[in-house]
Amino acid sequence: MTQQLLPCVEINPSAAPDACVIWLHGLGDSGHGFAPIVPELKLPESMSVKFLFPHAPERPITINNGMRMRAWYDIKSLDFESRADLEGVRASAEQVEQLIEAQIESGIPPERIILAGFSQGGVIALHLAPRFAYKLAGVLALSTYMCEPSLLQSEANDMNRDTPIMMAHGEQDEVVPVFMGNAAFKTLSECGFNATWQTYTMQHNVCMQELNDISAWLQTSLK
Repeated sequence: MTQQLLPCVEINPSAAPDACVIWLHGLGDSGHGFAPIVPELKLPESMSVKFLFPHAPERPITINNGMRMRAWYDIKSLDFESRADLEGVRASAEQVEQLIEAQIESGIPPERIILAGFSQGGVIALHLAPRFAYKLAGVLALSTYMCEPSLLQSEANDMNRDTPIMMAHGEQDEVVPVFMGNAAFKTLSECGFNATWQTYTMQHNVCMQELNDISAWLQTSLK
């Protein structure tokens, strides 16, 4: 490892885990933010899934007057084309890649690992997974968008082209407008990735119907 692994909230199953979900939070949140959803997913105990909720590093955020908060990258502008700082996205993707590799070294095969992310965390998931050299079980991208979509065609790795990518978005999302998520979905599809798209009557959050659908998707992807 070239640097210390990201600290995480870790939730283990009762038996030794044979699968892992790595779930990346949004701007200003922490790994604790999504950890309470694990029991809400009501996954069968037989699945033996470990959940990791890493904490993003703290950094100053330009649009928040330079205030330091947990973030996967800086946001210099709310403009659609330049919202995500590519350098920061690449650095965080590398840190998440090391976290995945640590799980592989612990004995969980990559094809039993799901990479999930909400908002900023989803940006990292959608940046890393299509470029990743290991075959993953699936990608969950919630209320999110894509950093520099024009780069995907030239940088994509074939390894995860048929890996299921579940994208979900709130129709009333005022933080990440639904068109930004749909644009990312279209870019993935045009580049030959196996993405699906669905929307929910909600804002920039998750709802119970979405959690039920995520649970079903996880059970299918890790069956």
